Amino acid sequence: MFHGMSDHMWGMGWGWIIGLLILIVVIFFIVRMVNQNNQQQGSAKTPLDILKERYAKGEIDKEEFEERKKDLL
Repeated sequence: MFHGMSDHMWGMGWGWIIGLLILIVVIFFIVRMVNQNNQQQGSAKTPLDILKERYAKGEIDKEEFEERKKDLL
């Protein structure tokens, strides 16, 4: 009699644990996708940002910077 109850409770415990693991995996993948989207949006530079970087590095002089800036705006 008690042996049957013990088996039934053991099965319920595993079902709950498996459901919890599936939920954790789904949440993990959702968070991972959101983080990837945020990283892609954060790394997108505008042409003006690139132009400013080139000027700051000394790749272009002030005159060229101003000309290209006018073209962009």
